[in-house]
Amino acid sequence: MMVCEYKPGLEGIAAAQSSISNVDGQKGILEYRGIRIEELAEKSTFLETAYLLIWGQLPTSEELKEFEHEVRHHRRIKYRIRDMMKCFPESGHPMDALQASAAALGLFYSRRDLHNPIYIRDAVVRLLATIPTMVAAFQLMRKGNDPVRPRDDLDYSANFLYMLSEKEPDPLAARIFDVCLILHAEHTMNASTFSARVTASTLTDPYAVVASAVGTLGGPLHGGANEEVIQMLEEIGSIANVRPYLEDCLERKAKIMGFGHRVYKVKDPRATILQDLAQQLFAKFGSDKYYDIAVEMERVVEEKLGHKGIYPNVDFYSGLVYAKLGIPTDLFTPIFAIARVTGWLAHWKEQLAENRIFRPTQVYNGLHEIAYTAIEER
Repeated sequence: MMVCEYKPGLEGIAAAQSSISNVDGQKGILEYRGIRIEELAEKSTFLETAYLLIWGQLPTSEELKEFEHEVRHHRRIKYRIRDMMKCFPESGHPMDALQASAAALGLFYSRRDLHNPIYIRDAVVRLLATIPTMVAAFQLMRKGNDPVRPRDDLDYSANFLYMLSEKEPDPLAARIFDVCLILHAEHTMNASTFSARVTASTLTDPYAVVASAVGTLGGPLHGGANEEVIQMLEEIGSIANVRPYLEDCLERKAKIMGFGHRVYKVKDPRATILQDLAQQLFAKFGSDKYYDIAVEMERVVEEKLGHKGIYPNVDFYSGLVYAKLGIPTDLFTPIFAIARVTGWLAHWKEQLAENRIFRPTQVYNGLHEIAYTAIEER
């Protein structure tokens, strides 16, 4: 009998071959299709980066113009989906609303023509276009308001911020939000991407693939961590309380939200970029006391845990940026999903190219040869 090696969380086990993104955790390098994340954050846009990730190369000017046009004109959602969302409980988490809404898209576009490039492109465009609309719509509807119609004259990120408030955003705020989406678009074989690939391997429709990934992203150990960073900073309350708070966490062996990463053993390059974005926002729109607490937190964590390779990850500064943009805390993870749907779709396409359904094994540690006990004897 073959004995299988068991590794909790599949740590270190390759589940797929991929050319989409690469991480060097020792050097703090993240690449999308070979291009460094720093360069994309400086020079690209979210939709251009999405095209790069999904189709494998940067688009020409005409290709990008056509892609942007398609996305702009597919932002509206079916009225039946909108009516369904109105029935969601106001107390429901936006990630749960998004998962249900993404799955509902499959009811309208469930044809699984997975060998047809037109079907593939239509699904990509529709998901990229409607996910932000659904997030913004639920945010307004849970307050008893009608959703704001998307504007075709606004670019991807400016339109989302507009749909949240019905106010055209400041250009700097829109650009910073666009960079945030680039930073969260893809990150190799994380939990939600693995979930997407497993679902994709069954040859179901892409809407089910995205819905399964959204459900995985919602957990506090994955996408939900950025919400908990803000809660942690609010609990700390002041710079003076940073060290006592951290020392108490270390004594209790409690997790410090926003720090540490399964792959990175240095500061996450996305955290470095996000910190700079936060500084740009505060320089124009006013400072934030929680940023000062965060900087002190980073300093003390590095002092005490840097030798263990524990540094800020992408979640640590992203919440501060979103909060300054006026985004509610429980929308942080849905915004993560708006960005990461790009990576999920790229992995969906890659999985289809050489598909084999995932069927891992297990290490059984239960009992054997147990006799059935009649119900009257239990």
